[in-house]
This record gives sequence, C-alpha cells and structure tokens, in this order.
Amino acid sequence: MGRAAEILGVSAAFLRSLGAAKLIEPQRSNGGHRRYSRYQLRLAARARELVDQGTALEAACRIIILEDQLAEALRINNSHHRPADH
Repeated sequence: MGRAAEILGVSAAFLRSLGAAKLIEPQRSNGGHRRYSRYQLRLAARARELVDQGTALEAACRIIILEDQLAEALRINNSHHRPADH
C-alpha cells in the first residue's frame, strides 16, 4: 500500500477510503499486504483528480463507477455493431 500511495501521491488513508467506498478492493499478499493492479491504480488516480477538483470522495467514486460502466457498454455496443450489407 505504501508504494501505491507513493506512486499516486496520496496517503494510505486515501487508498483505504477508496476501498471503504467500494471503488477498489485490492488483493492481499500472503503477508496480508494490499496489492493493487494497474487498473486499480488508474481508478485511484482518477479519484484523486476528481477529489483535487473539489468533488466529494463518495461522489468521485460514483462518477468513476459510472464512467467505467459507460465505457464497457460502449465497448460491447461497438463489438455488436456490424456494417449493413449493401
């Protein structure tokens, strides 16, 4: 967790708050240390951007979840889109 916080320029408490808000749930090492994926670090960085802009943490997490859902829906929609046969 310390390294992830350092990379993002946030506190460990900020990362824990993202977990409490259900934005990210890191894996745990055998020693019990939190392990963040690159994807989770990208979400945490986006949360930091929004919070730095004055968005409340809970609202920032909800925005990120909605952005992620929209991106996935667009990806699925695009994969099903077939050009019409002429």
